[in-house]
Amino acid sequence: MKKIGLILIMSLMSILPVLAKKTYCHDGSCLPTAATVVLKKNFKSQVSLVKVDKDFGRVSEYEVVLRDGTEVTFDKAGNWKEIETSNRSKVPDSMIPAPILQYVKEHQNKAKIVGIEKDRMGYEVTLNNGVEMKFDRAARFLKYDD
Repeated sequence: MKKIGLILIMSLMSILPVLAKKTYCHDGSCLPTAATVVLKKNFKSQVSLVKVDKDFGRVSEYEVVLRDGTEVTFDKAGNWKEIETSNRSKVPDSMIPAPILQYVKEHQNKAKIVGIEKDRMGYEVTLNNGVEMKFDRAARFLKYDD
């Protein structure tokens, strides 16, 4: 009985890497329409690489690298989850909720937003001066993060 259990576990371990497969494309052709619209509307730079993450054969997210080095992560439906730029660049204002933009302008006047992450709890914003801030889902400031 132990041998059968061990064989089943070994078989499952050999199948898991196949199920969690990553594929790549070098243009936006593998992205959902919603993601393509977001990129065209908000970013000047073109797509350099798209990594499609799959879990158990289903797409879990898309990681897009633009030619200027900006990285944008989308969920399987094409909704953006995270945007990261270099410290020389900034996240387009059109991608940032207005209350967050206003708060940063009032309290970190000389800083640029170089990263923003959106999840079910709210937003995490990274500035080019190293400061990180958390906002709730309604884009109200919560706290400075360590």
